[in-house]
Amino acid sequence: MPKLSIAILASGRGSNFQSIIDGIEEGEIDGKIKVLITNNPNARAIQRAKEHDIPYEVLSSELYHSREAMDARIKEILDSNKINLVVLAGYMRIIKSKSLLEQYKHKIINIHPSLLPAFKGSTDAQKDAYDYGCKISGLTIHFVSDDIDGGEIILQKAVDISSCSSGDEVADKILEYENKSYREVVAMFSKGTFEIKGRHVKYVPD
Repeated sequence: MPKLSIAILASGRGSNFQSIIDGIEEGEIDGKIKVLITNNPNARAIQRAKEHDIPYEVLSSELYHSREAMDARIKEILDSNKINLVVLAGYMRIIKSKSLLEQYKHKIINIHPSLLPAFKGSTDAQKDAYDYGCKISGLTIHFVSDDIDGGEIILQKAVDISSCSSGDEVADKILEYENKSYREVVAMFSKGTFEIKGRHVKYVPD
C-alpha cells in the first residue's frame, strides 16, 4: 500500500501536478493521488486527472458565500479520502479556514516562485524580481500556515536570472526547476519525515 494519500489543489495548467503524477508512475514517489480539487472548471489540470484516472472535484466559487465555506468543503473531501499530504500546485485561492489549517498542520505544502522571504505574498513574484533588478531568484517549497507564504521552509532552489529580459522569461526559467523540486519534496514525504523545531525543518529518511 502506498505510504502517501495525496490531494492536489490546482487552478490552472497543472504542470506540477503532472510532475507528481510522473514521479508516482516512475516509482520515485511512494504514494497515490486520491483526488484533484480545483476551483476552475476550465483548468487544464482536470484533463490531466482524466488521462490518469484520478478523481476530481470542481468547487466553483460562485456556489460558496465565503472562502471559509469553500474550505469547509475541501476539508470534507480531504477527510473522506484520508489524505495525509495536500499539495497546492498553482491553486489560486488563499486557504483561510482555521480548522482546515489546524487539522492539516504540516500536511499542506505550497510552492512560491521566489526565495522567501523575498517577494512574500506576491501574485507575480517573477516579474517583481525582474523589475527589482535581481540577479538571483528561485523558488521556495514551504508548509502552509495562516501567514501567507510564511510557513516553515522545506526546500529552496536558487536560479540565475541575470540573462532574463522580462518577467515572463524569469517565470519560464524558474518553472523548469519548480516541476523537479516539487516532485523531489513529495518523494521525500513518501520516504521519510520532517522534524520541525521553530522555523527549522530537517528531513529524516526512514
